[in-house]
Amino acid sequence: MTPAQLLEGILQGEPAVQRRAVAKAITLLESTRADHRLQADALLTAMLPHTGKAFRLGISGVPGVGKSTFIETLGLYLISQGLRVAVLAIDPSSSVSGGSILGDKTRMEHLSVHPQAYIRPSPSSGTLGGVAEKTREAMLVCEAAGYDVVIVETVGVGQSETAVNGMTDMFVLLQLPNAGDDLQAIKKGVMELADLVVINKADIDKNAATRAEAQITSSLRLLGMHGNPDHATHGALWQPRVLQISALLGQGVEAFWQAVGKFREMQTANGRLAARREKQALAWMWERIDAGLKLAFRQHPQVQALLPQTLAAVTEGRLPASTAARQLLAAQSQPSFPGAPQ
Repeated sequence: MTPAQLLEGILQGEPAVQRRAVAKAITLLESTRADHRLQADALLTAMLPHTGKAFRLGISGVPGVGKSTFIETLGLYLISQGLRVAVLAIDPSSSVSGGSILGDKTRMEHLSVHPQAYIRPSPSSGTLGGVAEKTREAMLVCEAAGYDVVIVETVGVGQSETAVNGMTDMFVLLQLPNAGDDLQAIKKGVMELADLVVINKADIDKNAATRAEAQITSSLRLLGMHGNPDHATHGALWQPRVLQISALLGQGVEAFWQAVGKFREMQTANGRLAARREKQALAWMWERIDAGLKLAFRQHPQVQALLPQTLAAVTEGRLPASTAARQLLAAQSQPSFPGAPQ
């Protein structure tokens, strides 16, 4: 399918045709072939006027916190409210084999077959931050297809994987009861960026969940005063809050979505939602520039010619790694063919 045909299918296709077009468009965007990248650029440019109307929700948390169960319960609730839901689930890739299970559709067995939902699992493929390289582009495809809520589910993350915060309207962090002591709750990282903290599996140990809620609420107040400038305790700025839920039993999901609605209303009124998206668009541009420069460096003829002997010199201990890096970078500034202008 050409970019024009893909765009037509995404915007105007019947449900089955649209689903197929969305899947093919995301596959095209994830491709590393040079000709596919050109087609993907054309598709993104044509699609851009039809994007921006969905609410982008980032969901993160440690492995085993119940992200998939929570997202399925939330997705089914949103569909019952008349909304269409897209889920971009990021699965970790093996550092040994490079493969990825991509089992999130299996976990969300009811949501994955619903006609008003679309779930796309993607491998992280070595991309840091808990997301995939083309997650932003995939979000735009889902928005153009008319999905009202786009949920990005990160891989099971630790304290430093915060990339999803830089591409969504709201960043939700899922926590477990008995996840740590008071000091653990005030550590910098994902906690200070979270717009909403959800304690999942609260039905397992209600007392532990209540203690965790008190600890995290206190830490969020402290981080709001000395951390994220978007989180403050005064005026019209959003104050992050903590909720207890049980995704398995479906308890607390309505209260969660009410909190999301309050956040969206407040951030839209004070202009911070629009400013956040503008900042994210610029960050996306610089990220793509960095990736493009790295690719161009590896493909430069002079670098490719010098690389084997440089690698051998470094591995044999004859050349410091820092010196080798400078030599390779200097080689990139050389003409790519004899007689080329400097």
